[in-house]
Amino acid sequence: MSKLSPLERRSALTLACVISLRLFGLFLIMPVFSLYAQQMPDATPWLIGLALGVYGLGQVLLQIPLGLLSDRIGRKPAITLGLLVFAVGGLVAAMSHNLLGIVMGRALQGMGAVAGAGTALAADLTRHENRSKVMGVIGVSIGVAFLLALILGPPLEAVAGLSGLFAATSILALAALVLLWLIVPTPERPSAPAAATWGSVLSMLRDGRMLVLNGSVFFLHLLLTASFVGLPLLLAHRLHLPVNRHWELYLPVMVIAAFVMGACLHRMRELAQSLRLVAVCVVATGLGLLGFGLSGDHVAVLGVAAAVFFSAFNLLEAALPSLVSQLAPGPMRGAAMGAYSTSQFLGAFVGGAVGGIALGRLGVDGVFLCAAALTLVWLPLVWLGARRIESHSTAMEAAAAARSA
Repeated sequence: MSKLSPLERRSALTLACVISLRLFGLFLIMPVFSLYAQQMPDATPWLIGLALGVYGLGQVLLQIPLGLLSDRIGRKPAITLGLLVFAVGGLVAAMSHNLLGIVMGRALQGMGAVAGAGTALAADLTRHENRSKVMGVIGVSIGVAFLLALILGPPLEAVAGLSGLFAATSILALAALVLLWLIVPTPERPSAPAAATWGSVLSMLRDGRMLVLNGSVFFLHLLLTASFVGLPLLLAHRLHLPVNRHWELYLPVMVIAAFVMGACLHRMRELAQSLRLVAVCVVATGLGLLGFGLSGDHVAVLGVAAAVFFSAFNLLEAALPSLVSQLAPGPMRGAAMGAYSTSQFLGAFVGGAVGGIALGRLGVDGVFLCAAALTLVWLPLVWLGARRIESHSTAMEAAAAARSA
């Protein structure tokens, strides 16, 4: 892997700021929402899970269209449109006084579907051999945003309430918009217009390699969202840890996860190494969820489980989009990233629904045990898909060698 050029370094750091600002606002809600949503007059476990995950449904509706739009009109204009819709949704949620209104605001926020276009912009600004490193930088920044949100969410909620947190998501989205135009480099537009059409997009999506990667990010965010239906309740009710002290668990866990990511980034240099890392992370995710469900009142067991789970999550957040950017055809990179992000947020929606149903029928432990069981479906998908991707790559390399000879 070559050293990042000044442009690539600037692109990675500035895009990391833009993406992290937006996600920081979303993450602020997660450590407190399921606790305080219980106090609302229309609260039910199902509606709590829906409010947490419905954001993903909005993303599903517009992620591929905005990815295609970014291929045609440019990444920055498409991202701008999405951030403005996202900000409006935050205001709707902030002005709502019941869960149904919050569901509507969160769904509208989700329609600001800029993740695919943003990741494609990062790919546009970097060389092929450095994309995994840039995705790693962005992944680390997301982990830092996640950590800060877990620490700051509870005290900010105590001061401003849930309405204040939702308003903060809108303010942060507008701040990200300013940074996008002031500091993020603008890639050169291709000399010919993008060739992506709906037919070519559908053909790409039927590719077995893309199915594996999109399926993987679906499961990853399904399990993350489901876990946050139960995790705040587990800490507060089972371990009797006040919400303003939840950071005492999250801080060391996320520091460990950051170190693990740094140690493993070099293993993403080659496609085969990245695929093996994905399979290991799926196993680690299942073990972490199983640890949550079986931890009882043992803080040490919960801490180890959280370190394993979030280390695997951070690594997958960096590895999967890098693999998509490597395998997607250049003219359809925005659409490919849109499809990837659609799968990601569909997983978030399903995870919120599954988590809410499991919470209502099986209790907090049942949320984690159900989530852990789903990794048994995910792992064969990754294993078989990895073999197919490696086989395809070997065939392509052989064909290239034959042509050069």
